Parts: sequence; structure tokens; C-alpha cells
Amino acid sequence: MSSTEHTVISPAILYWGTPVVLVTSENEDGTTNIAPMSSAWWLGHSCVLGFGAESKTPQNILRTRECVLNLPSDAMADAVNRLADTTGSDPVSAAKHARNYRFVKDKWARAGLHPQASSFVAPRRIAECPVQMECQLVQASPLRKDLPDRTGLAIAVEVRVLRIHVLQSLRMEGHPNRIDPDKWRPLIMSFQEFYGLGGGKVVPSVLGRIDEEMYRGFTKSDVKKLPGDDDDQIAVAEGEA
Repeated sequence: MSSTEHTVISPAILYWGTPVVLVTSENEDGTTNIAPMSSAWWLGHSCVLGFGAESKTPQNILRTRECVLNLPSDAMADAVNRLADTTGSDPVSAAKHARNYRFVKDKWARAGLHPQASSFVAPRRIAECPVQMECQLVQASPLRKDLPDRTGLAIAVEVRVLRIHVLQSLRMEGHPNRIDPDKWRPLIMSFQEFYGLGGGKVVPSVLGRIDEEMYRGFTKSDVKKLPGDDDDQIAVAEGEA
């Protein structure tokens, strides 16, 4: 088969490549939870975040209506890795336990990161992150409403960015409110692996050890069949042919 020919596959995850975000939120006892994630996109000063609904971070955001979105640089992959297989939920959910997650109370110490006070929200900023955005909850909505037995397993959270803090070195000369893209080097996650804007992986990813098929349950219903549901099997059959 020619390398220029399109084929049908069905990856269990569709992480085509987005910036890693370290989300800080406030626990019930006032301590901080830090969660790495990459299901995030921005439009203007609005941001939509995607979480597993059972995770501690969306629970904290829905309760307090606040969070901070901290963007690590591509030099911070080791710190992100130290948090990648941790959770702020105790007990650990069955789904995360199956992926070898473990409960960690003090995420600051675990990652070797340090807090900074925020201006408008209670959750702390991460001092080491070049970009920090203080945010307020706008709305939240359960995902996969098309699948009755999967509805609510994931949640989309819309937040409003209230204040943006950046390192002085990232600002574009002569423009008080612009980021110089030649200086900003975000950490990118693509299919569970870490990349920068250059070529090659930054470091091996802890999440890269998890079999992608363990996420298949988010994509398929046991009670409702949709077009393309069997495409994963098509790809398997082609590989065996």
C-alpha cells in the first residue's frame, strides 16, 4: 500500500497536539490540587477544558468556580511527568486505578513546584510556569449526550480568563499586550507523548506507558451503535491481512 494513500483507522484517543496545561484548583480543606491536562482550547479570553467527570479538578472548579491555567514550557516536562499518574481524589477511582494512578495530597512537593498568590482567585499560580491565567467558571456541560450509557463520563468546562501573567521575557518588544511567538516554547502533548515546537520528543512521557485502548470506553456505547464504531476493527483486519 502506498504511503500517500488514505486508510481507515480508529484511534482510541484523538490527541493531535495541544499545549499542556497545569490546572491549579482549591480542595475542600484549602490545599491546592495540580492537574496536568491537554484537552483545552481558547477563543478570545474564553477557554474550554475537557475532563473526566470523576476527576478532582472539575469537581473543585464546579464547587469553587475558580482555577488557574498554568502553561509550562517545553523545559518543564519532567515536572509534568511527576504529576501525570497522580490524582487528588481519595479513594482513587476504578478507571484511574486500572491505569496505575495513585493519590497524592501534596502536589507541590511531588512536582518540585512553588506557589504564587493570585490576584482575583483563591487557587495559587505555579511560579515556574511562564504563563499563568486566573479564571472564573462560566458554565459546564456533560459530554457524549448522544450515547446514553456514556453521557456524563466526560465534562466540558468553560472558563473566563480574568488576568494573564507572563514572564517579561515573553513580551513582544514595542507591543505592551502581545506575546512574541519566537520566544514562547510551550510543552505540547501529542498522543500521550511530549513535544516542543522543534523536532522530536522532549522526554519520554509517563502517560505514554498507558495502552491507548484503555480509553476506548469513552468513545463507544454498549447500547447505541453509530457509524464508524467498527473502524477500529477494520484497521485490525487490514493489519492482519
